[in-house]
Amino acid sequence: MKTLTVIFVCQLFLFIKTDAQSCTDSTTNRDPENSDISVTCGTQFMDLSILLCPIYFANYNESHMIINGQSNNECQGVADTTANPPVLKFRLSLNQASLGACNNVYRIDEAPGTGMLSSFSSIQSVNISGMVVSHDPAPGMITYRPMITYMYSCQYPLQYILNNTELAVAGVNVAINENNGSFISTLTMTLFNSDSYNTPLIIPTSGLNLKEQIFVEVKASNLSSRFNVLLDRCFATVNPYPVVSEKYDLFVGCVEDPQTQIGQNGVAQTARFSFEAFRFVQHKNLTVSRFYLHCHTRLCNVSSCADMLPKNCSAPRARRRREAVEENGATVSSTEILVGQQTESGSAQYKQAAVAAKEEYSSPVVAVIVCVAVLSVLLVAMGAYYTWNMRHKLRL
Repeated sequence: MKTLTVIFVCQLFLFIKTDAQSCTDSTTNRDPENSDISVTCGTQFMDLSILLCPIYFANYNESHMIINGQSNNECQGVADTTANPPVLKFRLSLNQASLGACNNVYRIDEAPGTGMLSSFSSIQSVNISGMVVSHDPAPGMITYRPMITYMYSCQYPLQYILNNTELAVAGVNVAINENNGSFISTLTMTLFNSDSYNTPLIIPTSGLNLKEQIFVEVKASNLSSRFNVLLDRCFATVNPYPVVSEKYDLFVGCVEDPQTQIGQNGVAQTARFSFEAFRFVQHKNLTVSRFYLHCHTRLCNVSSCADMLPKNCSAPRARRRREAVEENGATVSSTEILVGQQTESGSAQYKQAAVAAKEEYSSPVVAVIVCVAVLSVLLVAMGAYYTWNMRHKLRL
């Protein structure tokens, strides 16, 4: 048994020494430090990257670094020795099963809304945290290896905003908890050409006319009858991403753009509103302007939707902000909306003017043509008669 232990330790030493060769000339070939880890809080994954050379320097390898001490595959990293400097990478999927498998810690924090959520007085966020710790392989009672611990955490608003254009345009998947279980509802946004919401809006390459009315529907599919769709805020941006500093609000709670009309909101599994096509001033030199529409959407319990809608819009803005924020929110976006230079009324006036001009132009032109034709025939006839008459006299 003692011989097997010695062989194992020797093999481990050789393995570490072989992998550590890539760290020989690296400036990171030193003792571990807290700053060796970097964390990326993505929309679908949490990515951890830890400098690998300090781990080798402490006589560990990548197999000894485990998330929260959980030994399953999801909680172990992959060494990337091609990177400069070499790193140990971990990827955690942002779903409850994956995060739970690695025993991550969940904490709910509450703070005033900022940025895109500045219209809300209270925003709840979930903090996901954990640690990558070293597992000492020494079989005896003592060891000469230091214990290594790297802490990480990510903060995500429960009113989650996606920064993924394809996902936002195609539809946003929202997980809803119900009866101690969960199901997925898909939010989609569709543009229509009338208030009947039957015919989807077709946008020509030359763009819609300015002030042309656009009808918007945000719909949830596979949704329990216990929930309705509630739009908190809808705005436009010049690029596909909703997370930008420059945006134009169509409505936020009580505050509405004068050309925006809300049809239904929080009373059914579809929310509807309309607005008039416009152009961003920064596109004044472009023949065709383009923008994207985004709506921050929640699914509210039917019994409480009425309480979440604005009631007293004459109250100060701070009092009108939402006090309770639920976790089942997402931002759904439209496809590209093109708008041309021509106004809808101007286009109609142009058509009417063209028709009138055509009517005014057609009658005189026809009369002139007829007169010219008659005169031409008469002149030709007179010329022929004169020529014939002169020849006839000469013969006599």
